[in-house]
Amino acid sequence: MTITAAQCRAARALTDISREMLSETTGVEEDVIRAFEKKLAEPDAEIITRLGHQLEAYGAVFVPEDAHGGIGVRLRFTRSEAKRVANLENEGGPVGDDDIGD
Repeated sequence: MTITAAQCRAARALTDISREMLSETTGVEEDVIRAFEKKLAEPDAEIITRLGHQLEAYGAVFVPEDAHGGIGVRLRFTRSEAKRVANLENEGGPVGDDDIGD
């Protein structure tokens, strides 16, 4: 797994994980993570893979670059979270006709 510095920063922000916590759970020194995220140094591929896998365990999903857009990060929704979102979307009741645009 290869992630960019920006994806690492974004994934930490989305999952609300500090550099300190990521360091503790991956065994990668906090200064190495900081330097990577600030694009001051590029750690070896094994370290980047460890960071990416741990951020995925916290709920980040890394979106690869494709023909439809650039790389990115999003949160993985659990089944219960998806159900809550669906309930909120249906909260307003049925949609009625309106005369806007007539």
